[in-house]
Amino acid sequence: MSTVYINSASCISAQDTLRKDIFHHLTPQNAVQIIKAIEPNYKEFIPPAMIRRMSKTVKMSSVASHYALQEAGISQPDAIIAGTGMGCSQDSEKFLKNVIDNNEEFLTPTFFIQSTHNTVAGQIALALQCHAYNFTYVNTSSSLEFSLLDAQLQINDGEAENILVGSTDEQTDRTMELYCLNNTIKKEADLPADYLNSTTNGVIWGEGASFFVVGKIKTDSTYARLTNIDIKNRIEISEVQNFIHDFLTKNNLSAQDIDAVILGYSGDAKSDGYYNEAVKLFPDSSLLYYKHLSGEFNTASGFSTFMACHILKEQEIPEVMMINSEKKEEVKNILLYNHLAGCDHSLVLLERA
Repeated sequence: MSTVYINSASCISAQDTLRKDIFHHLTPQNAVQIIKAIEPNYKEFIPPAMIRRMSKTVKMSSVASHYALQEAGISQPDAIIAGTGMGCSQDSEKFLKNVIDNNEEFLTPTFFIQSTHNTVAGQIALALQCHAYNFTYVNTSSSLEFSLLDAQLQINDGEAENILVGSTDEQTDRTMELYCLNNTIKKEADLPADYLNSTTNGVIWGEGASFFVVGKIKTDSTYARLTNIDIKNRIEISEVQNFIHDFLTKNNLSAQDIDAVILGYSGDAKSDGYYNEAVKLFPDSSLLYYKHLSGEFNTASGFSTFMACHILKEQEIPEVMMINSEKKEEVKNILLYNHLAGCDHSLVLLERA
């Protein structure tokens, strides 16, 4: 499979990632159960009449996609592909609440129509008047990876040249309550969280939207080469090293060729064991983590992909992301490894363009 390029990267997250000098303003979040995204002034991008009807994830995605297209110099992408784990859950909750409050009678269809997972990609297409391929992947923590894989296949098959790819997830009050009840989210007594040496289960939950323009041709705005992606639904901890080794071998690389590894440590003692096994393969690489900056959520890997793109382009690694003290003079290959609660393991290999 031939290489494609990531020609722009935009992100709305718990960090102020819309600013230019993002590396110098990263602030870890480990003392609260839930961290919210820093949102822009939506009125600068979306007509006020439309803002009222949009859920948070649609608003975040509209702005992030706007920045991504603008940076790549693309007004009409050849396809729009979005990945999400929970979709427009705010509108889903509003619709279900109306069903209960009104005894299933006299319901307006608005919240139901806007609650579908593909609302995000649809709204972006409507705003752009784009009638091209439009698809949404709902594969929990590997939703972005499937979206990138689809874009890569389409470009390789000659069906598209520039594709808008993104991932997004939002928080809702009721879902966060349920996550606290089933201990998906850390108990207050277990805070502040130790992301790297946690002895307690549960995570700090976040949200955000990340969008990229993936293209066939390298441009002045290019961040990285998207070399390859591998996804497995379930593996045993004992199989992690073979999973990574086989992936590197397929790409004619060894562990020594990887300059930086970005791992999805979430502070959940039960599932972080996978990353502890992965670390053993890379004694000479820069080991990085990121969920103390973004929080854990279904498409948190969008934040790590965004950060990896900036690391490759700027040839700088933020101190706040470093696990070890290893630093390469040149960062050429970055490997991203992520999963959510031990399921949907993904490997993404990015290369300096």
